[in-house]
Parts: sequence; structure tokens; C-alpha cells
Amino acid sequence: MKISREVKTAILVIVGIIFLIFGINFLKGENLFSSSRTFYVVYENVEGLTPSTPVTISGLQVGNVKEITLQEDAKLLVTLIINNEYTFSKNSKAELYDTSLIGGKAVSIVPALDNAEIAKDNDYLLAARKSGLTDIVGEKLAPLQEKIESLTHNADSLMLNINSIFDEETKASLKNAITSLDQTISSFQKTSNSLNGVIEDNKENLNTTLSNFSNASTNISKISDSLAATNFSAVVSNLEQSLESFNGVLADVNNGEGSLGKLLTDDKLYTNLEGASLQLEQLLQDMKLNPKRYVHFSLFGKKPNDFDAEENQVDDNGLNVDLQDTTTN
Repeated sequence: MKISREVKTAILVIVGIIFLIFGINFLKGENLFSSSRTFYVVYENVEGLTPSTPVTISGLQVGNVKEITLQEDAKLLVTLIINNEYTFSKNSKAELYDTSLIGGKAVSIVPALDNAEIAKDNDYLLAARKSGLTDIVGEKLAPLQEKIESLTHNADSLMLNINSIFDEETKASLKNAITSLDQTISSFQKTSNSLNGVIEDNKENLNTTLSNFSNASTNISKISDSLAATNFSAVVSNLEQSLESFNGVLADVNNGEGSLGKLLTDDKLYTNLEGASLQLEQLLQDMKLNPKRYVHFSLFGKKPNDFDAEENQVDDNGLNVDLQDTTTN
């Protein structure tokens, strides 16, 4: 059977229309060859969600966003088309989440494991929103922004204070101080050069001095070794014994024991010595007044004359010879 050209053209037009309808519905997120259910979610802000965006459950695509409608209360009604083979509780949430770092939104069904009634066609799901990277960065940057603003304010105050402090007089003083510091550094450099010259001229003497110092250090080290090798414990022990003996002697003296102790503590000895000293003084005075009484020298056996304490001659009765002569006359 021969098909006419008109029939062939009609068949091609019908097939083209079918493919066109299928393509349009596919772009809208609808699949004409599979059964599906429709769900609704009301959001206050869809943040860039577009029709035909995938709808997923745990990352698996189970449907698409069919359309987004603005309601009278300025809220957005999102229509979701989900395949019938995927079921979940009517208390499940439709959560908006970021699909990439540069933007874009998608819807994820978060099943509620509460054994509630299965969601049916044309049911409304609970709206939810998952914080994306932009939100997290914003939350972290908000305190940092406040700190930066506070720091900027403090920096402005500091600059104002600095400007108020560094007036023309202060600036002139700073310039003079810097000039003086430059002169000081220059003088220090000259002094350093002079010191280097002195060290260079006296290098040999310095080397000799250092060598002598090294030898002296060696000798001191040897002396220290010798002192360290000395038996100081025996010396200290002998010294302690000597001190104990000396303390014993002092204790005996304080207790009046021994000759030295009796000499220091016996009052009778002091009294006897004082009496003997007085008698010795009287004896010496008498010898001075009457030396002939103690020294006798006479060729004819003449008795020596006696004298009193005033060195006047007295007779045997003790009378003054001169006074007797005066009375007789």
C-alpha cells in the first residue's frame, strides 16, 4: 500500500508535536512515561530556586520542581513532582540546600521516621532550610566584622590622639633628638675606630697579657686542686679538739681550780698581796730614812745613830737630840 505524501507529512507533524510536548514537560521536570505525585511546600524565600530543579532524598533524585508561584501574602508556593515509587511520611520536611559554592538551590526531602501516615498526592510538606556555606561564612564573619569596626574606631581615636600629641613643638623636638642620635652614632663609630686602632697597635701586649692570665688561671687551678686534696676534715677535727681543751681550761679557771683559778678567784690572796705590798713600801721607806739601821760599817765599833720619820736624830729613848740640847741650855 502506497502512503501518500500528505499522510507522511501529517505523521511527521504529529511525531514532532509529541516530541515537543515531551521536551517541554521534561524541561519542566515532568516525565510523561512515569506516574508521579504532586506535593506543595510554602517558603518565605526560595533564594534562587528555579523550576526543573532536582528533588532528592539522601542525595538520590526522586523528582523535580514543577513551578514556583507567588501568593497574596508574599510567600512562595513551590510545586514538587515526585515519583510514586518513593514514599515517605506526611511529616517529612522539604529542605532547601545549596547545590554548589557559586550558588544554586535544590530541594531535599528529609523523611520523618515517625511511623506516621504516608504522604499522599497534593499534600503539603513542612518547609525547612539548611544553612549553606554562605550562611556559615556570614555567621563567622559577623563577629569579626564587629571586631574590625571596633578596631577601626580605636585606630581612629589613636590617630587623633597621636596627632594631638605630635604638635609642631614635639615634631621639632623629635627632629632634634634624631639629629642628636645621629651625632651620637657617628661619635660612637669614631670611638670604635679609635679603639680598633689601639687594639691593633697593642695586639702583641694584649696577647702577652692574655697568655699571662691563662698561666695564672692554670696556677690557681693547681692551687685549688691542692687545697681540694688537703684533708680539711682532719684539720677541722684537731681544731675542734683544741678548742674543747681550751674551753675546759677556761672552765677550770672560772671554777677556781688550779693555780691560775685560785689566783683569779681567791680574795685572801689579793688581800695578802696588798698587805705585803704595803709592808714592802714601809720597809723601803724605812730603809730610805735609816739606811744605817740596815747597813753597819764602823772601824771603831761606834753605834749608829737613830732617826725618826722626819730624818731627825733621836737617842735611845726616842727623843729628838736637838730638842734635848735646847732644853738643857
